[in-house]
Amino acid sequence: MESFFLRYRNLLVLLAMLAAQIIGLAVQVRRSEAGRGGFDTPDGPGVRLVRLWSEGLVSQPERLIHNSKMGLIYFWQNYIDLHRVHQQNVELQKTIDRLRLEQASLLEDARQGERLQKLLDFQEKYIYKTLAAQAIGSSGTDQSRVFYLDKGSADGLDRDMAVITADGIVGKVRDVFPHTAQVLVINDQTSGAGVILETTRIRGILRGNAAGQTQIVGILADQRIQPGEKVLTAGGDQIFPRGLPVGVVEKVVRDPDRDSFIDVLVKPAAHIERLDEVLVITSTQPRFNDQQEQDMTQSEEQKGAEVTAIKEQKKAAELMAERLPGLTDPTLPPDQQPLHDASNPSPIGHAPQALHADRFTPGAAGGDAAPAKPVVTLKPGQIIDPASGLPIAKPANKPAAQTATPQRRNP
Repeated sequence: MESFFLRYRNLLVLLAMLAAQIIGLAVQVRRSEAGRGGFDTPDGPGVRLVRLWSEGLVSQPERLIHNSKMGLIYFWQNYIDLHRVHQQNVELQKTIDRLRLEQASLLEDARQGERLQKLLDFQEKYIYKTLAAQAIGSSGTDQSRVFYLDKGSADGLDRDMAVITADGIVGKVRDVFPHTAQVLVINDQTSGAGVILETTRIRGILRGNAAGQTQIVGILADQRIQPGEKVLTAGGDQIFPRGLPVGVVEKVVRDPDRDSFIDVLVKPAAHIERLDEVLVITSTQPRFNDQQEQDMTQSEEQKGAEVTAIKEQKKAAELMAERLPGLTDPTLPPDQQPLHDASNPSPIGHAPQALHADRFTPGAAGGDAAPAKPVVTLKPGQIIDPASGLPIAKPANKPAAQTATPQRRNP
């Protein structure tokens, strides 16, 4: 080591002097703020070169250490220490599943509320008495298309009661139990309902086929039946009231067994494949709401008052006819008729007189009209004299000798 310093002593001294000179210059010289390579005076503004070089020398390792630290932290948090993230993911997944279930439940409740509101509105406006029921199960086979209700004989249900929805008919009650009932759907092969086409007024029987389609059978071929025509209940089966919607005509096909007959396939108006709430018609007696009953009561009261008034008028007319005398009495002579009877409080004895006489009044002073002739009473056989206006006696009969026909003498 000693030999090295001794050997390069002059060089080392030169380098030391150069270093000292450079350091001295760096301490004295300042770098311009503009950073364009110019140098200011020692007393001027700027950054000393020694500080600038020190910062450049220290900042790079410091930046390297800082970046390494951040890289290690990121790697630790995102790749090594993940147990907290995993736990958070599990909790978040549970929360998402719970929210999805709640959303599905709320959506189902909203749909059920809409169906119930629609059903309730229809039930309030429907003229017949109905009972709401819930569909709780089906038969589980394709050959028998039935489902069960949560109402039974304890709730007033009976066999052959019509089951409907707000959209259209569904079926009829086939079997009744104390707390449940079995409903036969209209697309079953053993079902039947009397229907009528709305436009053509053609009647037929609605029933299901082997494929579960509803069709009208027993109809003669008719070109007027077109797809889209509405089908209504006819009311002749004594189960479904008249005028309920059944569906629309979907297609017309030939009857394979009878050439002159056709089968009309009908698209049901009710969603018979997915039923939830239905209405059972428990009574076919018309019912009315409070406003309708009030209107009917007022109408009946008004009608009764009119009938009473007419009866009173008729009774008063009959009573008046009994009390007032008639114009003529066939049992009395002419001079004793009610019009000439002195007991009559207002007999017609003479012509009415004018209240204020004028020149047109008969017999008035200065009047142009002739004096009025007195009113006389004629008897049968009397004649009026044209000159005097008075009755004259009946002319005497001519002698029989003058009126007799001379007899022919025999020669």
